[in-house]
This record gives sequence, structure tokens and C-alpha cells, in this order.
Amino acid sequence: MASVAELKAAIDAALQQIGEGQAAVQAASDKLSEAQQTLAGALEGSGHSTVDAAQASLSQAAQELEECLAATLAAVEQAQLYVSTL
Repeated sequence: MASVAELKAAIDAALQQIGEGQAAVQAASDKLSEAQQTLAGALEGSGHSTVDAAQASLSQAAQELEECLAATLAAVEQAQLYVSTL
């Protein structure tokens, strides 16, 4: 069985990985937002249903990335709470 120090070190490593993942998700979200703006500008005034569908899909992806970040924040909070009990 791992010692408390080893357990804390492993949790800290996992939290660092989560942080790196959060940064990647945030970068993806930023790029997605840029893509939405570019697409909106390029296709402004188009009434084609595929344009609306593309915008809706991008909006859904943005929402799912936000949900991903929220879930990772909750995971970090729970892991930190656990560490505080050790």
C-alpha cells in the first residue's frame, strides 16, 4: 500500500495533468470561437440550411467544451478535498 506522501504525490501529478488538459480544452474552445466568427463573417446573409446547421453544430461543440471544463473543475475540487483529509 502506498504511503500518504506517495498518494499525495500521485494526486498532485494527476492534478497537473488535469490542468494541462484544461489548458488544451480552453485553447480548443478559443479556436472554435474564432472559427465560429470566421464562418459567420464568410457566410453572412446566406439563408442555406447547411450554414445554420454548421453554426448550430459549432455552438453545441462550444457548449460541450464548457461542460468539459466544468467537470474537470469539479474533479479537481474533489481531489483537493480528498487530499485535505489525508
